Parts: sequence; C-alpha cells; structure tokens
Amino acid sequence: MDSFEINKIVAAVLMVALLVIGIGKLSSVVFHVEKPKTPGYTVEVEQPTTVSSSTETTVEEKIDIAALMSMGDVTVGEKIFKKCAACHSIVKGGKNKIGPALYNVVDRKVGEVADYKYSKALAAYNKNWTFEELNGFLQKPAKYIKGTKMAYAGLRKEKDRASVIKYLNQNSDNPVPLP
Repeated sequence: MDSFEINKIVAAVLMVALLVIGIGKLSSVVFHVEKPKTPGYTVEVEQPTTVSSSTETTVEEKIDIAALMSMGDVTVGEKIFKKCAACHSIVKGGKNKIGPALYNVVDRKVGEVADYKYSKALAAYNKNWTFEELNGFLQKPAKYIKGTKMAYAGLRKEKDRASVIKYLNQNSDNPVPLP
C-alpha cells in the first residue's frame, strides 16, 4: 500500500469525524431547548432520622410492620432462605457456620449465641431481633449496623424480607405472634 492510499484512508476517517461533530453542533443550534426556570412539580421526600453512637449507626424509618408482615409467605421465605443457608443453619440444635445459627432468632437478643464470635458492632448492639429490627437489618446489613461482618448485600423487596422473617419466626420453639 502506497502513501497515497494511506492518505485517502486518513482523510476519510477525519471527514467522518468532522461530519459527526458538525451534525451534533448543528442539531443543538436548530433544536435548542431552554430549561424552565421553575420545575413543573416538586417531589417531597421525608428524610429518615439518623441515630448515632460511637459503635453503631441505625436509620429509623416509620414502617407499618403489620402491613409488611402480611405481605410475607413462609414457603417463599423458605426458598429465599436457601441463599442464607450457605452461612447460617436454621435447624434446631444446628451448628454455627460462617454466621450464627438462626433457630429461635426472632425476639432473641442480638449477639446472644454463646459459641459464635460476633463483630464488635453486633456484640454492642444491645437490642432484640424484633420484626422491625430484622426488617431493617435484612434490607442492608452493613448500612443498618455499621461495622457488622455480614457481607450480604441485603433483600431489597419488602415481600422477600417479610417472607424470610416469617420463615425465621416459624423456625422457633415458641414463634412470636405476628403483629
């Protein structure tokens, strides 16, 4: 290939680039749209309150836990829990795995399993695993209790969280009455 052929190829590439840039500039002049000075509508968002201490940060939101729990289904929760079963056991007398055993977890004090080494954040949390606490934790564990070792991303769908919580509650010697 001689230099004349190379020059033609380079010129064609440059012409296409200039044509594309030129059309973009020309279309922005022809189809100029001014942004409105005030938006057409405003969206008001209620900001959650944040409670902070040296070892924990939790986000408190107003949640109708009874309505949330009514969305859940135990059989769906059992299917979803299969993801959790890689790290947690749910059977009575089950051994701890990467995470603690979760039999009797609903209404149990956080960090109470004796033969499991919890993160400092969970050990100092000093609350019980209520339906509300489980819902917040399962939504995004690392954000709900800062410093937890649990690397799970969380369950985004409310129905999935409610189903898992119902399944956890069912796997207990004394299931807590649903709200």
